[in-house]
Formats: sequence, structure tokens, C-alpha cells
Amino acid sequence: MAEHPALIEGRVAVVTGAASGIGAATCEVLAAAGASVVCGDIDAKGLEATVERVEAVDGRALAKVTDVTERADVERLVQHAVDELGRIDAMCNVAGAMFPGLIEDLDDDTIDRGIDLNLKGVLYGTQYAIRAMKAAGRGSIVNVSSAAIDEPYAGIGVYAFTKAAVAMLTMTAALEVGEHGIRVNAIAPGATLTPFTTWRLHRPDGTLDQEAYDTFVEQSREQSPLRALGEPVDQALLIHYLVSDAARFATGNIFRVNGGQTMAW
Repeated sequence: MAEHPALIEGRVAVVTGAASGIGAATCEVLAAAGASVVCGDIDAKGLEATVERVEAVDGRALAKVTDVTERADVERLVQHAVDELGRIDAMCNVAGAMFPGLIEDLDDDTIDRGIDLNLKGVLYGTQYAIRAMKAAGRGSIVNVSSAAIDEPYAGIGVYAFTKAAVAMLTMTAALEVGEHGIRVNAIAPGATLTPFTTWRLHRPDGTLDQEAYDTFVEQSREQSPLRALGEPVDQALLIHYLVSDAARFATGNIFRVNGGQTMAW
């Protein structure tokens, strides 16, 4: 092989959920590895911060405010990448959110919002990426599932069952589009220190409950054989691998970087 297979110099990646957490880290990592990144998120200010992070590593980023629960928005995001940069080599469907509540208490609004964001948003990104990648005969799609698909947690049922659906969506899509040279994989992060993970560690007034935070960190570390807690970059580096040629034989897989948190003991 003439060049290192992990190099993605000159490639174009689209990342949703790009304003913070794993999405923002993914934009930075892919840009540092040579890709041009199209960043989509509903948070305009967060997108600006991500673009600054990319530029700080001498990367190129375009930002487009995108609501992934709206099919037309996702179509425009992918088309923006094609119009401005000529093609799309990688689609990273990172956007998602927690929708807490016991199963028996879930109302239709919570259920619908969870499905729209965590499942439909990923589905739309997968659909439009496939359509854009087919002509080139290659591409990589990475969806974000969760460690919650392996081990149930009370009170996050909507999140868990939508993420389980993302896993099956990923495997089915991989089966359908392999003949076009398109690979589809998912990552299933464990506890990772992001605003997404720490939502429950704040008081009603929005301030951080330091005691609850410290307890969360310690419990998460205890669940890992490495006695470690993940950071957004840990997931971003896995995404980098999956969109690169280093993962050319990987498709239809659910990759778990979770410090062994859901491993059977």
C-alpha cells in the first residue's frame, strides 16, 4: 500500500451533532488527519466553536445549521457538502440526546422526540449519504449507537431502544449497500465525559452538583477493567479508523470503545 491506510487527506466528511461532545471531537480529529469537514448541528454558536477548533489544527471546516429531525435539513446538509466540496466520502451520524423517563410514564411527545432525533436523524443521514456515495462507488457511514444496547438501565428506555434500532439499521444498510463499495458501521460508546453524559449531574438552577459528578466519575471508572472514563476523543479516534482505508474490511459491525464497561464478568 503506497500510503498509510489511516490517512484521509483530501477526503470530505459530514458530521452531525458537531457542536459539542463526540461530534465536535470527531470534526477536529478528522480535520487533523487531512479531511475537509462539513459540520451540522442545530446549535449555531456551538458550530462556530467547532470550526475554530478545526482551524486551530490547520483544518478546513464548513458549518451548516441543521435539525436532523427534519428530512429536508439533512438532505441540504449532504448536498451542501457535495456542492461546495465535490463529493462526500464519510458520513458520521453523531447527533442524539437522552430522553429520561420510566417506560410506564413515557408520553407521546417524549417518545416521538426520541425517535425523531435518535433514530430518524440517523436514518436520514444514512439515506442521503448512500445516495451521494453510490456514484463514486465508495464511502463510509458511521452511526452512533450506545453501550445501552448491551445492558439495560432503568429510566432511559427511549434512548436505549432507539440506539438499539440504530444498531440494526446499521447492519441492514451495510448488507444492502456493500455492492456499491459503501461500508456502514456503528460505534457504541460507554460512559464518556461530555455535556450529553453529565446532563443529570446538574442542579435545577443549572449549576454542577460536584458531589454527584464525582460519584458518577468514580462509578464509571469502577465499571471499567482499565479503571478509566472515556473522553470524546476516544470515540472520535474510532470514527477516524472507520472512515479510513484502515477499516476497508469492516462493515456491518458495532464497535465498542467503552473501557470494557459492558463486558461480561
